[in-house]
Amino acid sequence: MIATSRTNDARATAMNTTQTTVATTNWKTALPVMAGTTFTLRELRTEDAPSLLAMLTTEEVSRFISPPPTTVEGFERFIAWTHRERSAGSYVCFAIVPNGMTTAIGIFQVRSLEHGFRTAEWGFAMGSQFWGTGIFAEGARLVLDFAFDVIGAQRLEARAAVANGRGNGALRKIGAVQEGLLRRSFLRNGQHHDQVLWGILADDWRLQRVAQLPAVTH
Repeated sequence: MIATSRTNDARATAMNTTQTTVATTNWKTALPVMAGTTFTLRELRTEDAPSLLAMLTTEEVSRFISPPPTTVEGFERFIAWTHRERSAGSYVCFAIVPNGMTTAIGIFQVRSLEHGFRTAEWGFAMGSQFWGTGIFAEGARLVLDFAFDVIGAQRLEARAAVANGRGNGALRKIGAVQEGLLRRSFLRNGQHHDQVLWGILADDWRLQRVAQLPAVTH
């Protein structure tokens, strides 16, 4: 499942859960490691480049995202770029690492759209073998918790091509609100695609979390 990024910049996209506490961190120095039920989210490492090349350049994954790098070296440059942008306080990118594996099979990314990260854009890309496993839904919640509670974002946006039914369905399931249609806003292989604009507000996300907490009986 995939969501397109706001631009065609390949650098930025090259893009029933358990309750997990996200610890605060000096994220500009290093991203925290966040554990899900069957996977871990962590900072990208150079050794992730070969697995990202294998996972994110297949036709079914790449058809709705900006063109990813086409070589291991290209992904290595992308990973180095993510570290620089994180240090600058404008971007974070988490590697998705399933339990039993040591390298990434996908990414979650969050990019500031205005100074201070008040409004940001997020996106995701994951190897198709791992679609439908529940990793996206749980990982997305961890990343949204981090964006709202640690970074301090107040609004997150996501864009997905209208034809990307899986990506749009995934965004809807986690509580994103469809806010509009962006006509001919995404260029891929010489063809323009319409995109759906999705939004999530920090206050709405926190209310949603409270609603999902188990009831307490006395």
